[in-house]
Amino acid sequence: MSAASMQSRFDDAESFTSMPFEGYATTGRTAGWSTPDMSVTRASLSPAPLFPGDVLGDLMPLVRDLAAGKGAPVDYVAIGVLTVAASLIGGKRWVSAWEGFDQPCILWGGLVGDPSSNKSPGIDAATLPLRAMEGELAEQHRMVLMSHATVAERAKAERKQWEDRVKQATKDNAETPDMPEEAEAPEAPQRPRLMVQDSTPEEMASILAGNVNGTLHLRDELAGWLDSFERYSPGGRAFWLEAYGGRHFVVDRKSQTKPLVVPFNGVSVLGGIQPDKLRDALLGVSDDGLVARFMWVWPEAIRFSRPRQIADTARLDRLYRRLQQVHRPADEMVTIPLDARAADIFEEWITDNDADVRQAAGLYASWAGKARGLALRLALTLEYLTWADTGGREPSCVSVLSLTNALTLIEDYLKPHARRVFGDAALPPVEKDAAALSRFIVKERLERINAREVQRNPKLPSLGNKQDVEAAVEALMEAGWLREGFTRQGDGPGRPKKDYLVNPAVHGAAHG
Repeated sequence: MSAASMQSRFDDAESFTSMPFEGYATTGRTAGWSTPDMSVTRASLSPAPLFPGDVLGDLMPLVRDLAAGKGAPVDYVAIGVLTVAASLIGGKRWVSAWEGFDQPCILWGGLVGDPSSNKSPGIDAATLPLRAMEGELAEQHRMVLMSHATVAERAKAERKQWEDRVKQATKDNAETPDMPEEAEAPEAPQRPRLMVQDSTPEEMASILAGNVNGTLHLRDELAGWLDSFERYSPGGRAFWLEAYGGRHFVVDRKSQTKPLVVPFNGVSVLGGIQPDKLRDALLGVSDDGLVARFMWVWPEAIRFSRPRQIADTARLDRLYRRLQQVHRPADEMVTIPLDARAADIFEEWITDNDADVRQAAGLYASWAGKARGLALRLALTLEYLTWADTGGREPSCVSVLSLTNALTLIEDYLKPHARRVFGDAALPPVEKDAAALSRFIVKERLERINAREVQRNPKLPSLGNKQDVEAAVEALMEAGWLREGFTRQGDGPGRPKKDYLVNPAVHGAAHG
């Protein structure tokens, strides 16, 4: 399209809508425009580091194949596998750096990305074997319930006979007979759970009371989970804070005849969340340490690429099943120590990490402050992942390799991602909205925008009111992206349409 014909479109009042960009001629179209600040498209200035594949050793090719098969970033599958593995170990094994510093095998994985970033397929790739294992346990539980029903029915009949004997003894003024053991109704067996997808704190406590090694809480959308904390009953958020620690937990309720005892209040969490919803979750409440418990990852979007190799899902299935079969002696906490040299390395790293914490602020400081415990949990998970994949004797200690891999994962990967996540989510809303609008302009290749149409556009949910749109537009005008192009249809005195012209250089820089 020629520059002259494009100009006629600008002059036509009927076409003052969000028109798609079709290519600018290198003429005087950029006259009068300043150079646009392209950094506004990225609310976060922190780049996303790549997942350090060496930390997973021989498992990394499998993770890559799984990710490629789903068209998802490797990051989502890798964090998913780590979180699932931790949930399968759960309360069966703890890790100890030294006397008094123990950590349970619990991990929380938060996958950040836009709706089209394939978070859910990445989660599916990491959890598919777990879903099959959960189904098998459900079928086994069905058979157990059938046996329980038989015993319970026999107990009911025995109790009825005993009650009849008591009535007769009362009439005869005879000694009251003792209730036979067979008349006592057995407690209903608790269903083994490897994964829970939606649960109130009360329900989760009941599940954990019968699953002494903990479980995985899987949420396709973490925003719904975060919003639900106080929806059902007060104290929901406090319960989940406790569920990261794996400690003994007792629930007292008026509706219960006796306290509900949870031997291991440990829940690993895995889910995805959109950047805008994460911002609301971070800024909507005071920092109580909950968001600092997550391994947040926000990878760059990837281009679609047809997978060239079928992932060996059977290998992941075997690995998960071996972790599930790890035995925990009744009423005993099995602790795996760090190798002596690994403990020295960990001590040295703590000094460096403490310095990082002192220099940090806000949510990132809170996150880095919890990195000590995370390092131990990751080291234990990596140690057992290697063992479950390769076989041999169960680990008697956490090796130097597993610990250094965990520290590498934290320093080179998770810390930069935490800065990226917290830096973006903590930005003022106007900067976040301006970034969303600028990305929309580039993606749709718009030559101009209309304020009212922006407000009504479902693809821009954070710009749903007039004030937010005006603030975002003003920010983009200051950044050299927009300028007023108000027009009035016809010759009447009506209010002019709030149209804004887009700087042609924006598309040249973005698509050049």
